[in-house]
Amino acid sequence: MSTATTKKTTWVIDPVHTTIEFAVKHMMVTTVRGRFGQVSGKIELDEEDLTRSSAEVTIPVASIDTREEQRDAHLRSADFFDADNHPNMTFRTKNIERVGDDQFRVTGDLTIRGVTHEVVLDTRIEGRAKKPTGEEVIGLTASTTINREDFGLKWNVALEAGGWLVGKEVRISLDVQAIRQDG
Repeated sequence: MSTATTKKTTWVIDPVHTTIEFAVKHMMVTTVRGRFGQVSGKIELDEEDLTRSSAEVTIPVASIDTREEQRDAHLRSADFFDADNHPNMTFRTKNIERVGDDQFRVTGDLTIRGVTHEVVLDTRIEGRAKKPTGEEVIGLTASTTINREDFGLKWNVALEAGGWLVGKEVRISLDVQAIRQDG
Protein backbone atom coordinates (compact mmCIF):
# COMPACT_ATOMS: atom_id res chain seq x y z
CA MET A 1 0.00 0.00 0.00
CA SER A 2 1.45 3.38 -0.99
CA THR A 3 0.80 6.67 0.69
CA ALA A 4 0.64 9.82 -1.38
CA THR A 5 2.71 12.67 -0.07
CA THR A 6 1.65 16.20 -0.70
CA LYS A 7 4.13 19.04 -0.96
CA LYS A 8 2.74 21.84 1.20
CA THR A 9 4.40 25.19 1.61
CA THR A 10 3.66 27.73 4.32
CA TRP A 11 3.38 31.47 3.57
CA VAL A 12 2.81 34.35 5.98
CA ILE A 13 1.00 37.48 4.83
CA ASP A 14 3.31 40.49 4.63
CA PRO A 15 1.25 43.38 6.06
CA VAL A 16 3.62 45.99 4.61
CA HIS A 17 2.92 44.80 1.05
CA THR A 18 -0.74 43.83 1.46
CA THR A 19 -3.77 46.06 0.97
CA ILE A 20 -7.32 45.30 2.13
CA GLU A 21 -9.71 47.89 0.67
CA PHE A 22 -13.47 48.40 0.55
CA ALA A 23 -15.93 50.66 -1.24
CA VAL A 24 -19.50 51.59 -0.25
CA LYS A 25 -22.05 54.09 -1.59
CA HIS A 26 -22.56 57.29 0.40
CA MET A 27 -25.85 59.17 0.05
CA MET A 28 -26.58 56.92 -2.95
CA VAL A 29 -24.50 59.12 -5.27
CA THR A 30 -20.81 58.80 -4.35
CA THR A 31 -18.50 56.00 -3.32
CA VAL A 32 -16.44 56.14 -0.15
CA ARG A 33 -13.33 53.99 -0.12
CA GLY A 34 -11.33 52.84 2.84
CA ARG A 35 -8.74 50.34 3.88
CA PHE A 36 -7.60 48.33 6.85
CA GLY A 37 -3.99 49.11 7.74
CA GLN A 38 -3.29 45.89 9.61
CA VAL A 39 -3.61 42.27 8.53
CA SER A 40 -2.04 38.96 9.50
CA GLY A 41 -2.49 35.46 8.26
CA LYS A 42 -1.11 32.23 6.97
CA ILE A 43 -1.54 30.43 3.65
CA GLU A 44 -0.85 26.72 3.26
CA LEU A 45 -0.28 25.97 -0.43
CA ASP A 46 -0.57 22.47 -1.81
CA GLU A 47 2.01 22.80 -4.57
CA GLU A 48 0.65 19.79 -6.48
CA ASP A 49 -3.03 20.79 -6.34
CA LEU A 50 -3.73 24.40 -5.36
CA THR A 51 -7.41 23.54 -4.79
CA ARG A 52 -6.27 21.66 -1.65
CA SER A 53 -4.68 24.81 -0.18
CA SER A 54 -6.00 26.85 2.74
CA ALA A 55 -5.77 30.29 4.32
CA GLU A 56 -6.58 31.98 7.61
CA VAL A 57 -6.61 35.78 7.79
CA THR A 58 -7.18 38.21 10.67
CA ILE A 59 -7.87 41.92 10.21
CA PRO A 60 -8.02 44.24 13.25
CA VAL A 61 -11.07 46.45 12.62
CA ALA A 62 -9.55 49.33 14.62
CA SER A 63 -7.05 49.73 11.76
CA ILE A 64 -9.81 51.14 9.50
CA ASP A 65 -8.85 54.25 7.53
CA THR A 66 -11.26 56.20 5.33
CA ARG A 67 -9.17 59.40 5.45
CA GLU A 68 -11.72 60.97 7.84
CA GLU A 69 -11.03 60.40 11.54
CA GLN A 70 -14.57 61.23 12.70
CA ARG A 71 -16.03 58.69 10.27
CA ASP A 72 -13.38 56.12 11.26
CA ALA A 73 -14.28 56.55 14.94
CA HIS A 74 -17.96 56.04 14.07
CA LEU A 75 -17.10 52.89 12.09
CA ARG A 76 -15.18 51.51 15.10
CA SER A 77 -18.18 52.20 17.39
CA ALA A 78 -21.05 49.88 18.32
CA ASP A 79 -23.07 51.37 15.41
CA PHE A 80 -20.82 49.47 12.99
CA PHE A 81 -17.84 47.18 13.81
CA ASP A 82 -18.06 47.45 17.62
CA ALA A 83 -14.27 47.17 17.79
CA ASP A 84 -14.22 47.08 21.60
CA ASN A 85 -16.23 43.84 21.65
CA HIS A 86 -15.28 42.42 18.24
CA PRO A 87 -11.71 43.55 17.58
CA ASN A 88 -11.05 41.33 14.54
CA MET A 89 -12.57 40.23 11.28
CA THR A 90 -11.47 36.77 10.19
CA PHE A 91 -11.58 34.67 7.04
CA ARG A 92 -10.99 30.91 6.80
CA THR A 93 -11.12 28.93 3.58
CA LYS A 94 -13.57 26.06 3.13
CA ASN A 95 -13.20 25.24 -0.56
CA ILE A 96 -11.08 26.27 -3.55
CA GLU A 97 -12.15 25.73 -7.14
CA ARG A 98 -9.91 26.35 -10.17
CA VAL A 99 -11.68 28.45 -12.82
CA GLY A 100 -8.71 29.31 -15.06
CA ASP A 101 -4.92 29.01 -15.32
CA ASP A 102 -4.21 31.26 -12.32
CA GLN A 103 -7.81 31.98 -11.32
CA PHE A 104 -9.74 30.43 -8.43
CA ARG A 105 -13.04 30.74 -6.58
CA VAL A 106 -12.12 30.66 -2.91
CA THR A 107 -15.07 29.96 -0.63
CA GLY A 108 -14.69 30.59 3.06
CA ASP A 109 -16.20 31.81 6.29
CA LEU A 110 -15.99 35.56 6.87
CA THR A 111 -16.66 36.66 10.45
CA ILE A 112 -17.44 40.30 11.18
CA ARG A 113 -18.81 41.50 14.51
CA GLY A 114 -19.20 37.91 15.69
CA VAL A 115 -21.42 36.98 12.72
CA THR A 116 -20.15 34.39 10.22
CA HIS A 117 -21.30 33.98 6.63
CA GLU A 118 -19.87 32.12 3.70
CA VAL A 119 -18.39 34.36 0.98
CA VAL A 120 -16.73 33.66 -2.35
CA LEU A 121 -13.56 35.47 -3.36
CA ASP A 122 -12.67 35.68 -7.05
CA THR A 123 -8.94 35.10 -6.68
CA ARG A 124 -5.96 35.30 -9.00
CA ILE A 125 -2.36 34.25 -8.39
CA GLU A 126 -0.33 37.16 -9.73
CA GLY A 127 3.01 35.38 -9.55
CA ARG A 128 6.01 34.43 -7.48
CA ALA A 129 9.32 36.23 -7.07
CA LYS A 130 12.45 36.38 -4.93
CA LYS A 131 13.08 39.50 -2.87
CA PRO A 132 16.58 41.02 -2.94
CA THR A 133 16.97 39.49 0.55
CA GLY A 134 16.41 36.02 -0.96
CA GLU A 135 12.94 35.40 0.47
CA GLU A 136 10.37 33.90 -1.91
CA VAL A 137 7.08 35.79 -2.16
CA ILE A 138 3.76 35.13 -3.84
CA GLY A 139 1.22 37.72 -4.94
CA LEU A 140 -2.56 37.22 -4.94
CA THR A 141 -5.50 39.46 -5.73
CA ALA A 142 -9.07 38.76 -4.68
CA SER A 143 -12.44 40.48 -4.66
CA THR A 144 -15.95 39.94 -3.41
CA THR A 145 -19.11 41.86 -2.55
CA ILE A 146 -21.04 41.50 0.69
CA ASN A 147 -24.18 42.97 2.23
CA ARG A 148 -22.95 44.68 5.40
CA GLU A 149 -26.32 44.21 7.10
CA ASP A 150 -25.85 40.42 6.95
CA PHE A 151 -23.00 40.92 9.44
CA GLY A 152 -24.92 43.14 11.85
CA LEU A 153 -23.65 46.47 10.47
CA LYS A 154 -27.14 47.92 10.14
CA TRP A 155 -26.78 51.56 11.25
CA ASN A 156 -28.17 53.98 8.68
CA VAL A 157 -30.06 57.25 8.21
CA ALA A 158 -32.96 57.75 5.81
CA LEU A 159 -32.38 60.61 3.39
CA GLU A 160 -34.99 63.34 3.00
CA ALA A 161 -35.11 62.81 -0.76
CA GLY A 162 -35.39 59.03 -0.37
CA GLY A 163 -32.79 56.34 0.02
CA TRP A 164 -30.12 55.84 2.64
CA LEU A 165 -26.97 57.55 3.85
CA VAL A 166 -24.86 54.36 3.70
CA GLY A 167 -25.22 51.68 1.03
CA LYS A 168 -25.75 48.06 2.00
CA GLU A 169 -23.43 46.61 -0.64
CA VAL A 170 -19.72 46.65 0.17
CA ARG A 171 -17.14 45.82 -2.49
CA ILE A 172 -13.96 44.32 -1.05
CA SER A 173 -10.62 43.99 -2.83
CA LEU A 174 -7.38 42.46 -1.61
CA ASP A 175 -3.84 42.71 -2.90
CA VAL A 176 -1.83 40.20 -0.89
CA GLN A 177 1.87 39.47 -0.73
CA ALA A 178 2.95 36.48 1.33
CA ILE A 179 6.44 35.32 2.28
CA ARG A 180 7.42 31.66 2.17
CA GLN A 181 8.35 30.33 5.60
CA ASP A 182 9.66 26.86 4.90
CA GLY A 183 12.29 27.11 2.28
